[in-house]
Amino acid sequence: MRILGVDPGSRATGWALVAFESSVRLEEAGVLRPASGLPLGRRLLLMHDGIASLASRLAPDAAAVERVYAGVNPQSLITLGEARGVLLLALARAGVPAAEVTPAEVKRAVTGTGAAAKEQVRRMVEALVGRRLPLDAAVAAAAALAHGFVAAPRAARSRPPAPPEGSGGWRRRPSG
Repeated sequence: MRILGVDPGSRATGWALVAFESSVRLEEAGVLRPASGLPLGRRLLLMHDGIASLASRLAPDAAAVERVYAGVNPQSLITLGEARGVLLLALARAGVPAAEVTPAEVKRAVTGTGAAAKEQVRRMVEALVGRRLPLDAAVAAAAALAHGFVAAPRAARSRPPAPPEGSGGWRRRPSG
């Protein structure tokens, strides 16, 4: 399973593609950062197009987008909600199922506590993936990890077991 983690923002959006196979592996990561002087509508369009392009090129099995539900400044929350909306739209148009994870779930999954600071999340992600990342990309990787620690094992459990080698696909029922 390959999960595209997304840390939404109106000025910078982090992204990271994490593969959950025999081990956890960071495939790619980066930050979408439109020019700061652009009007909000133009920045949102560039974020949408950037995530749509990544989803098309990387072809993830799923996405994990950080959900934000509290903040000090109501206007900042509205702007962040608008950014999340265009990112979720881009993923939906690309056919990528997107799960929403809360900041506390992300922090708990990678640090063991839901009250960890962003810098602590970055350090733990870097220890897990063995690579230094920009803060926004590290939070996106943490979102992918948080979702993958739940979704990847669930997907593996839902697959039917492989037939024994040399059985021609037939499984013999135990007697008795």
